[in-house]
Parts: sequence; structure tokens; C-alpha cells
Amino acid sequence: MKDLVLAERIESKIYLIRGQKVMMDHDLAELYGVPTKVLNQAVQRNMKRFPEDFMFQLNKAELKNWRSQFVTSNSYAKMGLRRCPYAFTEQGVAMLSSVLNSERAIYVNIQIMRTFTKLRALISTHKDLQRKIEEMEKKYDQQFRVVFDAIRALITPPETKRKKIGFL
Repeated sequence: MKDLVLAERIESKIYLIRGQKVMMDHDLAELYGVPTKVLNQAVQRNMKRFPEDFMFQLNKAELKNWRSQFVTSNSYAKMGLRRCPYAFTEQGVAMLSSVLNSERAIYVNIQIMRTFTKLRALISTHKDLQRKIEEMEKKYDQQFRVVFDAIRALITPPETKRKKIGFL
């Protein structure tokens, strides 16, 4: 049960930034049970272990977009996120386990790796299913078009409609 709850927490903290699945430094610090400052200091002391494809720092435009989407900081009140956070790819998260050498870090890291693997498998399955449906559609005639359209509608992720706020 504990592993399931942790896996759900991890999945909710994986974001797509610059076309890569990443986890943010403050989310990782929370999972590892250390302050973000401690995590970043450990990374700074071991920068050779974190090339650009393992970790990158968000630029100011990305940070501004991040703040507007998640309302994580209020710079006027001098609270919250005041610097550009680091984003860690799957390889960067794996490297963190060698930098943060604690029992909790090892346990959490194993769960994160399992979650990334699970997400990769889901994406692969989805693509394979899409390809198989297209192949079947080519084989069969028009009488099955309705069935294929229904299947395609089921596997297509739903569009999220945002409620308009304010006066109309």
C-alpha cells in the first residue's frame, strides 16, 4: 500500500518540459525528505555527475510560465520560489541516488525508476495499439469503420476544457 501511494505521488510530479519527462528539484527534495537547499548543494558539489541531458535549470521564461500555471510563488511578498529550479531527467534522478546516500533516498529512487519504467511501457503500449488499429482498418471494409472510430475515441485522451472565470 505504501509503495502504491508513493508511486501515485511520483506520477503526479513528473512533468514534460522541453520535450523531456522531468522531476523538479523541490519535488524530489520533498520525496527524499530533505530541504531543497540541501539537495541542490549536493548537486552543486557533484556537477560533473549531472551533464545537460541529466539535469537543466529552467530559464526565466519557463519559470514565469511555471509560476503562472502552478501559482507556486509570490515574488512581491518575498516568499516561495525566487530562483530558477532544476529539472532532472530520469538519468539525473538515478544519479541523485549516488549523491544523496541515505536509506530513504535509495528506497524513493527505486520507486521513481519503477514509475518512469511504467510510464514508458504505457506510452509504448498506446503506440502499439494505435498502429494495430490502423493496420486492421486497412484490412477491413467500411462496415467496421464505426467500430474503429469508437475504439479510436476511447484511446484518445480527453480534451480538458477550462471553465471561464469572471463576467461574460
